[in-house]
Amino acid sequence: MADLVLASSNAGKVREFQALLGAAWRVRPQAEFAIRPVAETGATFLANALLKARHAARLTNLPALADDSGLEVDALGGAPGIRSARYAGAEADDAANNARLLGALAGVPDPLRTARYRCALVWLRGPGDESPLIAEGVWEGRILPAPRGRGGFGYDPLFLDPATGLAAAELDALAKNACSHRGQALAQLQALLASGGGPS
Repeated sequence: MADLVLASSNAGKVREFQALLGAAWRVRPQAEFAIRPVAETGATFLANALLKARHAARLTNLPALADDSGLEVDALGGAPGIRSARYAGAEADDAANNARLLGALAGVPDPLRTARYRCALVWLRGPGDESPLIAEGVWEGRILPAPRGRGGFGYDPLFLDPATGLAAAELDALAKNACSHRGQALAQLQALLASGGGPS
């Protein structure tokens, strides 16, 4: 098993990535190394993922995985987008972000509540890697009028998966990973790793 630093301290992401990567890697959140998050100054999910991966790899000298992901709501012009984690403020939690989203969509009918989760993943083999592996995934859905389910994290209680008719928070981990934006991106990444970027 090889160590990998995840450029996040989000426990939900750590669980998802460990489940998706399996036994070949031990996913270690950057908090284990007392790494403070880097400022996410990029204008896109990919730019922020690159910033986070380079920061974590440089400070640990380990392979690093970073994702930047978020929710894009069509009726809000793509918001919250890259500000998804901070939609209700810098210290906002999931409940506050969800409450703000519901408020912003008050009165918007179901057919116009289309949205998508988007994920950009970056894998660095180490701090000197100038050719990172990049993968992206998109999960199309719709925003519900009220939260449903107890699983997942982030906006999952409000995100309806049209294929199952369930909120992302109602899906079990295996079902969610099979269709989610993060699962799609990691499947792409795993194919890239299989061609030469995996553990020795």
